[in-house]
Amino acid sequence: MTSRRTLLALASLFALMGTAQAQSAAEKQLASDKFTLVAPFPAGGAIDALARLLADGLAKRYDQTAIVENAPGGAGTIGMGKVKRAKADGHTLLVIPAGNLTINPTLMPKFPFDVQKDFVAVTMLATTPNVLVTHPKSGFKNVNDVIKAAKAKPGALFYASTGIGSGLHIAGELFKDQADIDIQHVAYKGSTPAINDLMAGTVPLMFGNLPTMLPHLESGRLVALGLTDRARTPNAPDIPTLAEQGVPGVVVPSWYGLLAPAGTPANVVDQLAKDMVEILAQPHVRDTLKAQGMTEWTMKPAAFDAHIRTETANWAKVIKARNITMD
Repeated sequence: MTSRRTLLALASLFALMGTAQAQSAAEKQLASDKFTLVAPFPAGGAIDALARLLADGLAKRYDQTAIVENAPGGAGTIGMGKVKRAKADGHTLLVIPAGNLTINPTLMPKFPFDVQKDFVAVTMLATTPNVLVTHPKSGFKNVNDVIKAAKAKPGALFYASTGIGSGLHIAGELFKDQADIDIQHVAYKGSTPAINDLMAGTVPLMFGNLPTMLPHLESGRLVALGLTDRARTPNAPDIPTLAEQGVPGVVVPSWYGLLAPAGTPANVVDQLAKDMVEILAQPHVRDTLKAQGMTEWTMKPAAFDAHIRTETANWAKVIKARNITMD
């Protein structure tokens, strides 16, 4: 009996040593070169801000250079392509919103990737509500004002989003469907050019991420009309949901995730996921995210992969049932 216990104890010890060595090898691998975090949208938006926080954390964690490469265009596909083609060693990573992973595969007829085959899920990073906003001179004080104007002149109103296939595009299409109105979609290559046109009055409405919109809402340059979420957010408790204003069914919160190229070693992926937990748990990072309307939210790689698959299937049902198209 004693011999058997000794053997079991030794087996457990060797297993722990093997795990430690694997982690050590992963950390050594990650410390061997600089990091590039690809953000498939222009500088200035929520993705860019989040990527810079992560880059700073990785730079300090591994004493390596970590840069953010903004690669807008193609509804996120240009940035995704850069990561797909990158060396699968954990040094080139994709910071991307939910819509580009879970909506575009169904919405885009020629979506050029198989997310599960071309990338490996590392972890979810953060979540945030989306919000319908307008400029102060539009005359819209609430969602019902928008609906009345749209019904009075079908097709005359326009709403902006950060791009075709984004969760914000889908939020707009669901809003049209639920409110039974005809408003036209204008796709931009990111939030910055869309917000600039919104504030200039070129477009009267926009669906955007709360983190990106908060500074403009707080300054009075933009006006919030309603959240596309199930409940109000503590980060902006005065903004009502669309459902509160009589438009249910528009529940499109945003989340952001981290992916690596397919073929990235599992121990490196696991280490990166652990690094993200540590980075996002730091008080100054949490405070920065909260100030931007985001909440940190991490998952283990396998759970994140399953989440992407589930959301992709769910959005495919919505898109097909409502006949939502790229136009």
